[in-house]
Amino acid sequence: MQEETSEIQEIIKEDIWGSIKEFLNLGFHLGEGEKSIHFTVGLLLLLTIAFIVTKFLLKWLRYLFTRKMEQEDKQKFSSVFKFINYVIYLVVVLVTLSAAGIDITLMITASAALFVGLGLALQELFQDILGGIFIIVDKSLQVGDIVEVDNKVGKVFEIKLRTTRAITRDDKVIIIPNHKFISDIVYNYTQNHRTTRERVNVGVAYGSDVVLVTQLLEQVAAEQKNVLKNPKPFVLFDDFGDSALLFSLHFFTNDSFGDPKIKSEIRYNINAKFKENNVSIPFPQRDVHLIQYQKPQEK
Repeated sequence: MQEETSEIQEIIKEDIWGSIKEFLNLGFHLGEGEKSIHFTVGLLLLLTIAFIVTKFLLKWLRYLFTRKMEQEDKQKFSSVFKFINYVIYLVVVLVTLSAAGIDITLMITASAALFVGLGLALQELFQDILGGIFIIVDKSLQVGDIVEVDNKVGKVFEIKLRTTRAITRDDKVIIIPNHKFISDIVYNYTQNHRTTRERVNVGVAYGSDVVLVTQLLEQVAAEQKNVLKNPKPFVLFDDFGDSALLFSLHFFTNDSFGDPKIKSEIRYNINAKFKENNVSIPFPQRDVHLIQYQKPQEK
């Protein structure tokens, strides 16, 4: 029984496994020793299996990374994953060539120099893409948000992997590189909620009835459209100016993008209310003292 078992093992080892090894070693064999190069069926089979495994592994990682994202956000990552695929496939090819006996040192050195050059040339592009990934993943910016970048206010209508697009109050499109959202100070008016607090400043002449001024300003806010009743608008007596008593009307609105128009209407109404109630808005005033120069008397 033991002899039969050993015979079967010998047949498997020499005949079957030997035939498989012979088949896998079929191909081109150039040179001898350390400098020999072998392109065989086994090598091509290994390369094919490596590509298939890599493909499924990348698909699984992509699913794991984007499974909680909306479909629109998933599509934005297609170019990033394609780039990653190309890099990984290149690594697989280089490893396979190395296994075949080809010296890939020169290729790796040239590739490293190429990637360093590309990295320096495309540094800002990579920063934009990285910023886009952060924006999409952590939801720090969403469509409909009102942002202020470089003293320009815009409403976001499209977020891409490299740039964010917003429409300004002048109905012009502003294209914002995504790296600004991670390197610069950006004001997001609607990050936490849609309600923002705004203010209108006004000055009245010295001697005016400050209680009346406060009441008039509160009336203007109460009658104004797009000004919320709750939280309630309020008035502050800010300071004693050079030529006026300085007040500010603070109000809350859900339309911070249309804020300049709301403030303009409030100023129209303040001017009308002040005229009706004989409250004057003074011009800037300065006291000028003239000193006459007298010549000294000759002795």
